[in-house]
Amino acid sequence: MEPIREDLAVLEAVPWMGNGNTSVDVLRLDRIHPQVSGNKWYKLRYYLEAAQQEGKAIVTFGGAYSNHILATAAACNLTGLRCAGIIRGEAPSGYAPTLADAASLGMELHFISRQDYKEKILPQAVNNAGWLVIPEGGYGTTGMQGAATIPVPAGMYDQICCATGTGTMLAGLMQRAVAPAGISGFSVLKNHKSLTQEIAALYPRYPGKCRIYPDFHFGGYAKYNATLLRFMNELYDRTGIPTDFVYTAKLFYGVKAVLEKDFSDCRKLLVIHSGGLQGNRSLPKGTLIF
Repeated sequence: MEPIREDLAVLEAVPWMGNGNTSVDVLRLDRIHPQVSGNKWYKLRYYLEAAQQEGKAIVTFGGAYSNHILATAAACNLTGLRCAGIIRGEAPSGYAPTLADAASLGMELHFISRQDYKEKILPQAVNNAGWLVIPEGGYGTTGMQGAATIPVPAGMYDQICCATGTGTMLAGLMQRAVAPAGISGFSVLKNHKSLTQEIAALYPRYPGKCRIYPDFHFGGYAKYNATLLRFMNELYDRTGIPTDFVYTAKLFYGVKAVLEKDFSDCRKLLVIHSGGLQGNRSLPKGTLIF
């Protein structure tokens, strides 16, 4: 498997996203690795380091189409760590592409009921001191500290925008102290009313310079409609940047929608492309032009 290439996390100017008042750059974290894509690597890095130092295996949580599950499987394959994924729901008759790839990379898959998943109850096989548990999405102080190593240039931008699920990356960006930039998170979950509390639990100085946009989820996590799909194709046609319908397309759509209204005083804006394109494989063939 090819190595992680952090040197490929470059800045790209994207004039189509901006306007006469605001220039927009994109940090291409999606380019660092095909499976351990984008922010996933940064959130995982210190968990993996701890597991290696302590001689433990990795166990984590996710759904059947989870970017985090696949990224963890690939990262553990790269670092020689044993890993297990706790998957929400009953075992299917056949694996979706994400789970098939995770299993092929050596991840042990354990399927549990939705209630047990909600309570994060570990199966007996991985419920012992030999396992290091990574919360869903890499959430936690360790994940935040890893996200703080995302290479955002200090002092260059008035506003930094990212997609937000657990809020771990957003907390890491605030910890990185990229002042004077404001930071905006575009939530991909519907009615995620606890998001601000979850971010504050990681970074108590929140919400000083952070804003959450809750209305660009397109119906909820992993939901989409024809408008979002058209936007994904137009964005790629105009810029060559591929996005996924779970996270990054909603981010780019939201930024373009609010740019003039909410960021009128912003001269330079940074959008963080957090990777995770594999979910697009669930779309009908020919839906996207990339």
